Amino acid sequence: MFKFWASILKEFRLLIRDRVGISLMFIMPIALVVVITSIQNNTFELLNDKKITLILCNKDNGKTANEIIESLQKTHMFKIISISNTVNECNINTEMKKVDAMVSLIIPENYSTNLNNKIDNSTKKALTEFGLKTDSTINNTIIKGDSLEIIFNPVLQESYRYSIRSALQSLLLFTENKLMVRSLFFSINGKEIPAEFESEMMQKGLSIKEKISGYDNNNVIPNATQHNIPAWTVFAMFFMVISLGGNIVKEKLSGSFIRLKVLPTSYLASLISKQIIYLLVVLVLVMLIFSIGVWVFPLINLPPLNMPSNIFGVFLVSTICGMTAISYALCIGVFAETQEQSSGFGAVSIVILAAIGGVFVPSFAMPHSFQFIIKCSPFYWSLQSYYALFLESKKINDIIINILPLLSSIVVFQIIAFIGLKRKNLI
Repeated sequence: MFKFWASILKEFRLLIRDRVGISLMFIMPIALVVVITSIQNNTFELLNDKKITLILCNKDNGKTANEIIESLQKTHMFKIISISNTVNECNINTEMKKVDAMVSLIIPENYSTNLNNKIDNSTKKALTEFGLKTDSTINNTIIKGDSLEIIFNPVLQESYRYSIRSALQSLLLFTENKLMVRSLFFSINGKEIPAEFESEMMQKGLSIKEKISGYDNNNVIPNATQHNIPAWTVFAMFFMVISLGGNIVKEKLSGSFIRLKVLPTSYLASLISKQIIYLLVVLVLVMLIFSIGVWVFPLINLPPLNMPSNIFGVFLVSTICGMTAISYALCIGVFAETQEQSSGFGAVSIVILAAIGGVFVPSFAMPHSFQFIIKCSPFYWSLQSYYALFLESKKINDIIINILPLLSSIVVFQIIAFIGLKRKNLI
């Protein structure tokens, strides 16, 4: 037992001397968590809380165009900047650059007149079909109103363009329906529709109640923090390959293996000691990152991390994910011949495994042909285990299916490392 504790103390001293490795294991993931979460949270708020700057060029002074503008202002989605109706598209592009606007809306000339003509003709057709009126002036051809022109900033991604188009299309559809109701009422009753009745007719229909599947943590909706902290914590765990893998390679090159073989101890004890020390590092890292999410994020205006009620599940998943990362680093260190090989291959392979495992791009957004490859990455099962706890509030029994592949990975990596040590006559 004394030899074992002495080996653990030796590994601890080696670890604290590796300042670069400690920096990569602690400073890098903290920086990633803060930066990536800030970016994603700001992106989520872009279309929800923050207004998008919109350049408005109204070339039509009709009543309908003014109603569209009023409805646009009531959405509280846009910060509207009106410009002269005499400018051309080139000048609009210049104005967009000046104020860093994301979108421009151009209402063409005679838009109100053409739209009203379309509504009137549609009203006559509707009344004729209802058998309420016969009108020989109906134009049987489909009358199309002028289209509004939208100019997007080229930096705006397709998802945001789609959201803006959908918002504007909903607004235009609402305006057109309101005009149709007015026209029908006037054609039937010969007078303007009362404001109260119009409001009642145009009020919103069935509402939508939003819920998150399987998430019952006091009805708190998962946020960018809930997604990013577990993901980048797993990424940090696996990045210890640079420190642990380099440590093993250094011992092979320095002759420590040979010295250990002539001493009354076994290198297996040293390997177990390494894994215990690095597992403790993993648990400290997890507590540190999660603590930052809970207490520091609110201070920098980021959503706080909502810890699941199943704290033992978090400890169990963190331990198993940590052992998977340690076992992988062990394999890299055993088979690498130089520290450059260990660091280079280890870092690149971790980035690749993280990419196909869903850290950078959600797994559901990847091509169908990638689905099998995704499940070969330990990152995927690590993320699924954490997400089951943080996003779905599941119990231990529910996450066994995600833990088993990680346990299998640990066994496989440990066996591969043992075979490598045997072949090199290091144990």
